[in-house]
Amino acid sequence: MGIVYKCGMTSMDFERVADMLSQAYWSLGIKAGEMKKAAANSALVIGAFSEDGRQIAYGRVISDKTRFAYLTDFYVDVEFRQKGICRQMVKLVMDHPDLADVYQWLLVTGDAHGLYEKCGFKVISRPLDFMEIRNPRPKDR
Repeated sequence: MGIVYKCGMTSMDFERVADMLSQAYWSLGIKAGEMKKAAANSALVIGAFSEDGRQIAYGRVISDKTRFAYLTDFYVDVEFRQKGICRQMVKLVMDHPDLADVYQWLLVTGDAHGLYEKCGFKVISRPLDFMEIRNPRPKDR
């Protein structure tokens, strides 16, 4: 299986990314325009592509590129799961030169703790310190 990994907006197929992520519990129904805007405002985006050039995975990093980075929207097409693709994508973004100085990496997952533990993540030591404001997602994006 010859998977190719690429970083950068111009490499991403945002229609395909939206198709994949619209099935994920955290982004049901998301549209390509919203994904493209989110990617444009991210520190780094990464995708994995099958031998035929089809995008099969996606992820992005929000960061100040110095102290903090947040992994989000990491998703692998169901057909390609359990092949180490997400772990490789996490490794590639964490090793990326633009993020070399980052010393605190965070993510939120409802169902992939085991996967991210294999990448070195641990359950956060002080979860009650985190707070959020969650507004409804605007429609028609």
